[in-house]
Amino acid sequence: MIRTVPKRPSRHDEEHAPPAAAKKPTTWSSWTPRALLAWSLLYSALQAYWTFVASPPRMSPVGVDLIAFSGWKAIVLCLAGVAITFALGRGGQRAAVQRVLVIASWAVSGILVVAAALFLLDVVGGLLPGIGVQFFPLGFLSRTACLVGAALMAMVAVTHTRRLRGACGACGRLGATPRMERTPAWASVAAYLATAGCAVRIVAQLVVGFDSGGLGVGVSLVLFEIGFVLSGTLLPWALVHDWGRIFPRWVPGLAGRRVPRWLVLGPAAGISIAMIVYFGMILANMVGILLSGANDLGFGKGLPDAFYWVSVPVYWLWGAALGFAALGYGRRTRPRCRQCGH
Repeated sequence: MIRTVPKRPSRHDEEHAPPAAAKKPTTWSSWTPRALLAWSLLYSALQAYWTFVASPPRMSPVGVDLIAFSGWKAIVLCLAGVAITFALGRGGQRAAVQRVLVIASWAVSGILVVAAALFLLDVVGGLLPGIGVQFFPLGFLSRTACLVGAALMAMVAVTHTRRLRGACGACGRLGATPRMERTPAWASVAAYLATAGCAVRIVAQLVVGFDSGGLGVGVSLVLFEIGFVLSGTLLPWALVHDWGRIFPRWVPGLAGRRVPRWLVLGPAAGISIAMIVYFGMILANMVGILLSGANDLGFGKGLPDAFYWVSVPVYWLWGAALGFAALGYGRRTRPRCRQCGH
């Protein structure tokens, strides 16, 4: 009887073999590349039309729809996203090349988000038309489409990041992880930093007066102020206290029931990203003006430059702190994965 000896895998086979811990990919990972291709074709065609055929009307306070990446630059981003997605889907590269491609996919997604930084003004101006923030419908649609592309690109990046790490395609876990029984201390600190940022911003407004800044009056302003305060108090606190996971006794009809995870996490993540991107852009612009040697920022609205040098960094810190608190909430409330069981 002849005994066969199994062939020892070569170094090339080991490098190109899928990770042993890799799990079945998520459902959305199968259609995301096709959706990204369709989005890229449509959005790049729209940008090409606006760039080479017919210039669109004014689409934002600065004129263009996207910050720094409008027109032909947006077309390049679309094509880059498709090329990276195709290369990742094809596979066969060395691990180092795959890492570079994954980093590039995250970079394209991030650039698309930054390009649509004015989306925060769209939300405020669209929901609260009497507040004095002009709403640009066509620009809003373009920036919304840009963010859709950013989300699709991020989904591609998530899929291949998990695959490269050998993690579960659905939850990203590498294996069994202990359940988080209490809110991390860093998340609690972040939540109260967000509240501190909100308080400092209110104090800054008190110093210059509430009649400054060019905001409108009426119901829209009242709703804005309510949302402003809740975003700096109730929302970050809900991320780190038990009543943000279980409805407290003073909520009629819902007391003792579990709070839907995304009811808290969704607004926190969305507001955090919007504040980080928008006010990060404003802060970078302010620093650029300062380095250019200009005597003043030139923002107008009857407010001193000192007000902006306090308010804008505080807004950014508020958004970043809210994001860290949301990260802690997301980790603590993460459910058991139906795919890998962890």
